[in-house]
Amino acid sequence: MLRIVFTDWASNIMTKTDNPLLQHWTTAFGVPPFGDIKLEHFKPAFDEAFITQRREIDAIADNPLEPDFANTIDALERAGKLLRQSASVFFNLCGADTSDGLQEIERNVAPLFARHSMETLLNARLFERIETLFTGKDDLGLTPEQHRVLERYHTMFVRAGAKLQGNDRERMNEINQRLAVIGTQFSQNILKDEEIYELILEEGPDLAGLPDFLIAAAKRNAAERGHEGKYAITLSRSSIEPFLKFSQRRDLREQAYRAWVSRGEGGGDSDNRKIVVETLALRSERAKLLGFDTYAAFKLDDQMAGTPDAVENLLLSVWQPALVRATEECENLQKMVSTQGGNFDVEAWDWRYYSEKVRKRDHDIDEAEIKPYLQLDQIIAAAFDTANRLFGLRFRELDTVSAYHEDVRVFEVSNKSGEHVGIFLGDYYARSGKRSGAWMSNFRSQQKLDGTIRPIIVNVMNFSKGGEGEASLLTFDDARTLFHEFGHGLHGLLSDVTYPMISGTSVARDFVELPSQLYEHWLSQSQVLSKFATHYKTGKPIPDDLLQRLLAAENFNQGFATVEYIASALVDLELHQLAPFDGLDVTEFECETLEKIGMPRQITMRHRIPHFAHVFSGDGYSAGYYSYMWSEVMDADAFKAFEDSGDVFDAGLAEKLARHIYSAGGREDPADAYKAFRGRLPGIDALLEKRGLA
Repeated sequence: MLRIVFTDWASNIMTKTDNPLLQHWTTAFGVPPFGDIKLEHFKPAFDEAFITQRREIDAIADNPLEPDFANTIDALERAGKLLRQSASVFFNLCGADTSDGLQEIERNVAPLFARHSMETLLNARLFERIETLFTGKDDLGLTPEQHRVLERYHTMFVRAGAKLQGNDRERMNEINQRLAVIGTQFSQNILKDEEIYELILEEGPDLAGLPDFLIAAAKRNAAERGHEGKYAITLSRSSIEPFLKFSQRRDLREQAYRAWVSRGEGGGDSDNRKIVVETLALRSERAKLLGFDTYAAFKLDDQMAGTPDAVENLLLSVWQPALVRATEECENLQKMVSTQGGNFDVEAWDWRYYSEKVRKRDHDIDEAEIKPYLQLDQIIAAAFDTANRLFGLRFRELDTVSAYHEDVRVFEVSNKSGEHVGIFLGDYYARSGKRSGAWMSNFRSQQKLDGTIRPIIVNVMNFSKGGEGEASLLTFDDARTLFHEFGHGLHGLLSDVTYPMISGTSVARDFVELPSQLYEHWLSQSQVLSKFATHYKTGKPIPDDLLQRLLAAENFNQGFATVEYIASALVDLELHQLAPFDGLDVTEFECETLEKIGMPRQITMRHRIPHFAHVFSGDGYSAGYYSYMWSEVMDADAFKAFEDSGDVFDAGLAEKLARHIYSAGGREDPADAYKAFRGRLPGIDALLEKRGLA
């Protein structure tokens, strides 16, 4: 666990020879030597790595020889090894195991990274070489993969502003540096709000309705926060969501819910609303410099969707049936309130509680009955076994390889021939210093430009750890999240390309969720659950009748889930088509937009604007939160191919899936890649059927 006391930011006492971040790693499989890396290593490592890569870039740009693919694109792909090595460790720790010291460094280096990147992307001599190659690409004798890499480089430079002149170039540089600063601050503000909040519960009525697994987790949370003998609910989803499902104390549910949905708008130093407005204004200005009317138009121009209209059409086509279903669900909840003697209207903090009661009534199932059969270790094993049956992968835990925290598990991945494929790290538990949510990242991506470089992939979750000597139990949504992120992990592990530019998940944002969301489908197969869903005390498999009830209830509450998601996606899209931004009240805009689309007052956006990290912690999903649904159209259609075959592990389909989707990286245009697998592009029908909205 990296928890080093921060030393003076300005100090640069380390030398290249004694700084592990600047050395060639001789550890097993090239895993970062986490135990040797100290906080004070990062600043001098970045200083050295920036200088080294700048020399490499200048040498490429100033090469007196005529540009060719080898001396320009190949050279760019090789440049920056030291920086990638240092940055991969640093930014992964900033998300998964941060500290005050790391956060201070992060605030300081964010603009430095932005400036360094823009110095490359706005290098006129370098772009001239790329432009020359791109113009004459058909006469260069390139492979299809090289064509794709050259096209992506040219697009990246143009979209960064390489064709801008004079003051516009300078302004673009300033914009990107400022966005890096405030994006970092946005993330840190959310983490601060999440770490500060705690709902302290006492023995007795405060615990009414809470199942044993949640009480145990809350007791451990309290002890870790210095409240021995009490219980604490935190803003981690693995804590707050089950509390909202089971707590009989309506007053406490409201208190916890309001804290959860108000992250980032508390009015103090961690309030994100001004950051949102500044971010939107800067993004809009950047888009206009590049010739686009809005930032959404700019962002979507390089995605599968293409235009904001295409995104809006998809979202609204699903919104209406989802809204109808959510309205029906709300009516059922209100009836349940009345049945139980309640004399109040259902509110947002009531939805999960009464929804669980309706599910129990209608499907004879509840979370407390299911959870004992969903052990974390068993669901991990299920994800691994599915990968073995589909792709022939094998996983061996490496107890002798240390990671950045004692909870992180390390696995070697090999193929059916026993050949090394990569390293997989699983970081599953919620803890202080880890941002909320779940994600996949890498410490090293796959490539074959100079020999075969195998990937080091990490999945990060925030599940509640079981009590001392107890199994860690998951909800079915937790299990689905694990499969989802492991699908991303497989996208990185199975990558089989030559160039880092197109490795693994380096694909269009509205295509990248296809491998992850598709993988979720296998969790819901009875042959998977009947094998791996075993009781944590008895070891007995889940009873067949319970399994069938679980699967029959899979689309329960789907109106709610779809509405909370689409509302977030529509607000994201609307925000990035606004201008001007003077006087924009973020909270007021959110309310007005939701009223316009008919958002039920009993449902809140899945991610409200002040804590919408997907959109404002960086550019990743900005004007792109729709991507999950765009990809879902494909994943529903893709899995139907397996269902129609009569075997969800059909070997022929699995081989095509691996070849065209999981291992192809960004080698092909996403639409072409999907058609190569399925033979055609998908329609929306399979998605509506999957969500039970047809």
